[in-house]
Amino acid sequence: MDVNFEYYKIFYYVAKYKNFTKAANALGSEQPNVTRAMNCLEQEIHCTLFIRTNRGVKLTPEGAKLFEHVAVAMAQLQAAEAELTAGMGLEKGSISIGVSETALNICLLDKLRAFHMEHPGIRLKIYNHSAPQAIRSIKNGEIDFAVVSTPTNADEPLKEIHIQSFQDILVGGRTFAALSSRELSIADLQNYPLICLGRETMTWQFYHDLFLSHGLELTPDTEVATTDQVLSLVKSDLGLAFLPESMAQEELRQRRIVQIRLREQIPERQICMVYDRQHPLSAAAQRLKNDILENHTECSSCK
Repeated sequence: MDVNFEYYKIFYYVAKYKNFTKAANALGSEQPNVTRAMNCLEQEIHCTLFIRTNRGVKLTPEGAKLFEHVAVAMAQLQAAEAELTAGMGLEKGSISIGVSETALNICLLDKLRAFHMEHPGIRLKIYNHSAPQAIRSIKNGEIDFAVVSTPTNADEPLKEIHIQSFQDILVGGRTFAALSSRELSIADLQNYPLICLGRETMTWQFYHDLFLSHGLELTPDTEVATTDQVLSLVKSDLGLAFLPESMAQEELRQRRIVQIRLREQIPERQICMVYDRQHPLSAAAQRLKNDILENHTECSSCK
């Protein structure tokens, strides 16, 4: 059987993304070309590989078996390309990363500044991603890796490496200054307006689970998209909020906001890097990844 090996490459991306259009985008091709190639492949190997659906495609049992072998071959080829690329210079190129606001402010800005000064020819594409958005983008091959806050719910073949721990604190605007001399419980917070990140974020999920562990429901009065918006609303006296301690320090020092003691302990969280272990990185992306992870050892709880 003399099959065009390009068909197997196209088959790999269609099977990976389960969508002809996404596969075409990943290949830098057009959807009709991808469809035509898969029709040809099915004709040449005399079996149906995909079941077409309204949302994309599903692999048939024969297609799944073929994908197991093709995926191994593609991983070997991509690894070989990565080794060759690693020997090239870092004068040009681009890196795409997903970054949460918390990660950017707590530990990433200095790393990005140093990398840009050392490699000015490398273009950085930084996307403001929540953890769920970052996970989707990694799986879709849209970014090289992500640096976000936990929890991430990353699963195989994604790898999660913890970089730095951080602690959230409860804060309020000056209108709530009297509360700074008291100690509240999580149950007490139901008596005050609460500001929180939106339900699509893992931060919301984190506090939803925290409240639930105390038999309470998280019902914020205001939901926002970014941590900066949370801080702005707190300063404007719209309510109380949980913020990373390091991001609140300057506003606390300037006495624009106050810290409120909480009886219960808020679990420590982590800034972590997430990437696809099956997706080889360019030399530039690998260098930035190594720079970010420098001086950080993988902990026993990392996936």
